[in-house]
Amino acid sequence: MTAHALMLFAAGFGTRMGALTADRPKPLIEVAGRPLIDHALDLIGPVVTGPVVANLHYRADQLEAHLAGTRVTTLREEPEILETGGGLRNALPLLGDGPVFTMNSDAVWRGPNPLRLLAEAWREDMEALLLGIPPAQAVGHAGAGDFTPGPPVARGPGLIYSGVQIIRTEGLADIGADAFSLNLLWDRMLERGGLHILPYPGEWCDVGHPEGITLAEEMLARDV
Repeated sequence: MTAHALMLFAAGFGTRMGALTADRPKPLIEVAGRPLIDHALDLIGPVVTGPVVANLHYRADQLEAHLAGTRVTTLREEPEILETGGGLRNALPLLGDGPVFTMNSDAVWRGPNPLRLLAEAWREDMEALLLGIPPAQAVGHAGAGDFTPGPPVARGPGLIYSGVQIIRTEGLADIGADAFSLNLLWDRMLERGGLHILPYPGEWCDVGHPEGITLAEEMLARDV
């Protein structure tokens, strides 16, 4: 069974965006005339058949209003933000059993649908399948990468984690903290050889700082 539900991470403070997030959450910052979260929803719609859950914290009321009337179920994290691992575990009653997609809400893509690529490459013997970006295709990103593709996959230069994956969630129950990063679960999967990474053939721009808006718009304009 491949993933049918999706967790959309939208709770962060967006502090690197400076004044742009003083009065709005980062997923509502516009790129090419549309909020970042709408770019993500464009990719989710054609692929994900089950529940879509977005975790909210900073300026949650604005995101709730924006997502009202869509297929997205919103879930506030209060009083404290739970990070990616804690946020995913908190949403499991809404997401259901089995592997799930997770997706960050602050990236823009040029190329094939990243969720569809993961769904087509998923195998039942995998614990997680991450989508990785070759550094030359990561617009505005200077890093050498997060994972060496292997096999086996290891941490190190090679591919940049794109913020999109399919992951099995059973291991979340064994982590004691309330708020924690999915890196903790990935490390356990790496030890068992259960974490895999798929290279993305297109371009990707992580809109993590104000300059990323212009870079993402220029990238998208190359389609015209």
